[in-house]
Amino acid sequence: MGKNILVAHGGGPTAVINCSLQGVVEAARASGQVDKIYAARFGAEGILAGDLIDLTDVPAETISRLKDTPASAIGSCRRKLGDGDYPTVLETLRKFHIDCFFYNGGNDSMDTCNKVNELAKKEGLDLRVIGIPKTMDNDLDITDHCPGFGSAARYAAQSACELALDASALPIHVVVLELMGRNAGWVTAASALAARLTDCEVLTYLPERPVDEEKMLSDIERCYAKGKGLLVTVSEGICGLDGKPFADTGLVDGFGHTIPGGTAQHISDQIIQKLGLKSRAEKPGLLGRASIPYVSLPDREEAYAVGKYAVEAALRGESGSMVAIEAQRSPAYHSSLFLAPLSQVANVEKKFPLEWIEDDNRIADAFFDYAMPLMGDGFPQYALLRK
Repeated sequence: MGKNILVAHGGGPTAVINCSLQGVVEAARASGQVDKIYAARFGAEGILAGDLIDLTDVPAETISRLKDTPASAIGSCRRKLGDGDYPTVLETLRKFHIDCFFYNGGNDSMDTCNKVNELAKKEGLDLRVIGIPKTMDNDLDITDHCPGFGSAARYAAQSACELALDASALPIHVVVLELMGRNAGWVTAASALAARLTDCEVLTYLPERPVDEEKMLSDIERCYAKGKGLLVTVSEGICGLDGKPFADTGLVDGFGHTIPGGTAQHISDQIIQKLGLKSRAEKPGLLGRASIPYVSLPDREEAYAVGKYAVEAALRGESGSMVAIEAQRSPAYHSSLFLAPLSQVANVEKKFPLEWIEDDNRIADAFFDYAMPLMGDGFPQYALLRK
């Protein structure tokens, strides 16, 4: 008799999360060891409700389309499980005779994964639990990087280049671009590629370093005066010297995290009011994590690989671990996979290295040495005629 497996998604989807799902399904089918393939509808919510999708007999052609499907094909949620929820989780696992459980998510999801694993052991449930890494924020510890980051970084970088070219072509206003990243500035850092590929002045601000708003405005005024156009890119979660966010919606998500928003508009308003300059606020928001046309091919391949590896690990008896990526960048980029203990990953947030932030608002070459292989090839070489 074959094993039954369950996969669930947690937190914000990425452009490649479904590639990991494809890897799970196809590896399970290829193994010859799996009877039923279940997916939780809307993540933890589906597990609590016993609402599972049976993927066992979904046509292979449909599964193959997952690589071109953004967001989460099975649904996700931002539900933080409480102590009272876990007995219900185990009840669902028992009801469907689940032998292997895979949770695809970020920091909070790995915490949930770890708690399910520990409780299953305590209750004597023969369950293999493997975490599948996913977060565009790139803030999971131990792994070199996270599936989802490369594509989000590519979107940020290329969009910033396009805005920078527009700002320098008609340099009558300061363009402020707000990108996702509550506490970690990895994606916003990628937008600084515009400083390397265009003639526009570019200033970049990450949440890892508190921002002196008066100095920011002074730097904006100085750079704008050069007449080359100015793009200011900011993480949505940047804070002032007092530790308070530049903009705060006053809301919290299902994990209890403050929901930032309106940072670019706040800065743009200050530019207009205090500097007397025209300014525009731009915010792609969810487009930054859901854009299939901007998908990084290395990101897509690694997202598939971690899903496949998770199944293979569970079927050989591994449990209590998250699939992690080890990367070599010289002489050419190459990655391999290994297992990291969930207990060492859960709720640990990997921040952007402070030594990669220069002069408060510029990103060091070391970051691009790290990130360019993850964003993929094929960035445009622009025609710069006004030098």
